[in-house]
Amino acid sequence: MAGKVFLVGAGPGEAKLITVKGLECIQKADVIVYDRLASPRLLKQIKPGAQKIYVGKLPDRHTMKQEEINQLLVDLALQDKIVVRLKGGDPTIFGRVGEEAELLKKNGIPFEIVPGVTSAIAVPAYAGIPVTHRDLASSLSIITGHESPDKLDQSIHWDKVTNATGTLVFMMGVSKIGYISNQLMKYGRSPETPIALIRWGTRAEQATITGTLADIEEKVKQADFKPPAVIVVGDVVKQREKLKWAELLPLFGKRIVVTRSRSQASELVNRIEELGGEPYEFPVIETVAPKDEITLSQIKQSLSNMEQYDWVFFTSVNGVEFFFQHLEELGGDIRSLHKARIAAVGPATAEALRKKGIVSEKLPERFQAEGLVEAFGSEFIPGQKVLLPRGDLARSWLPEKLRGLGLNVTEVTIYETVMTGEDDIELLKWIEEKAIDAVTFTSSSTVTNFMAILRRMGIEDPVAALEGIDIACIGPLTAKTASEAGLNVTMLAKEASIDSLLDTLCKWNNHNLNIGL
Repeated sequence: MAGKVFLVGAGPGEAKLITVKGLECIQKADVIVYDRLASPRLLKQIKPGAQKIYVGKLPDRHTMKQEEINQLLVDLALQDKIVVRLKGGDPTIFGRVGEEAELLKKNGIPFEIVPGVTSAIAVPAYAGIPVTHRDLASSLSIITGHESPDKLDQSIHWDKVTNATGTLVFMMGVSKIGYISNQLMKYGRSPETPIALIRWGTRAEQATITGTLADIEEKVKQADFKPPAVIVVGDVVKQREKLKWAELLPLFGKRIVVTRSRSQASELVNRIEELGGEPYEFPVIETVAPKDEITLSQIKQSLSNMEQYDWVFFTSVNGVEFFFQHLEELGGDIRSLHKARIAAVGPATAEALRKKGIVSEKLPERFQAEGLVEAFGSEFIPGQKVLLPRGDLARSWLPEKLRGLGLNVTEVTIYETVMTGEDDIELLKWIEEKAIDAVTFTSSSTVTNFMAILRRMGIEDPVAALEGIDIACIGPLTAKTASEAGLNVTMLAKEASIDSLLDTLCKWNNHNLNIGL
């Protein structure tokens, strides 16, 4: 019995520009067959155990021939697999989808073509260029520019194409820009016709160069402008100075690695995207409930006698979430804490409590354990009982300090932090190419695990590999761990919060822009 093949357009590069159906196909596929124009972030959406097959160019072999890719899709489907052939942009626009679908049809294999957002339209839009405009261009041609001049002359009727539509979009063709512009001028376009080249549009590497047909070749040479790029010819290019928007976002052009656990990364990832950056999730930790009987017994005992506590201190969002998870599993009632004063470290933890219907005591000014003692130390009475629901890696400073002040402290480990993170070829490639601008760390464990995983993936000296990549830490304790690991911490959030970390990233990028980096 044969499987099924979905020929899916991945969009222009920005992961969120894939269609809803395209994403659904990725999430249910047994095998993903992809090349470099598909966003690596989309591969994070595959189901556990799904196979990834890269058919682009690698250092030790050339690009897999199209005939080999066609046959690969057939062979995989004949193994009763759900296969996604992930293509950049739209599969029907210079994507050779016809050749692949034809062989699938010949072999009796069911398939679907899932359209994607084509780079021909999306990339100019991200550069502030609408490919049509009521006053400037009411028609559009999409033309390949990826062939040699003699092949271009065979496939393009320059005398007809040059003035057929108001806007001409050439897919690829950077290396042929001189020939393309000369042909357009030869067949009637004015030398002053505006032209733009947008490289890696919608991605962190996006760059745009503009000129006229007469001078664009020289500008491209002077700028050493490299492919891949979309070329736009026509008066619509003039709209760029009025409509460009992506470059004005505070984190534009920055690829930022997020090492938080997958369950917590979404807020930071979404905010980086909103600010124009390109986040790359590489979770190196995960939080899980304890499984050993001794710890579970301690949790049960501590949460079954909550009416005895005078204080409950939550030092993290995870502490809040796992506390209520255990309370629910034990059939407990939060009302048994009616006697206790409940306080949180930091606004995120306080917000997590608020969502559970609990308003924290006044927030300490310092978003770490020391802040709790500073805020409430004068109100502690020796002999009072304190509950500290925490993780297994929590510092010993707070319970020791509280005991030193005469309080009776019950520590309970309600969650554990474990190392996660699978091998990631794309991340290794980006580190090697210095294509990552910053790595964010939100806890000491993210630092330790990130370095350990890099070594596991074959990087003998992670410190040397990360040289030149900026390191951003959410607080002084995390920064201390990073520095002790040998990393050069270039950004430290003023407060231990996501908002403060993002503010620090924006100021860093603005500084880089101001000094011309």
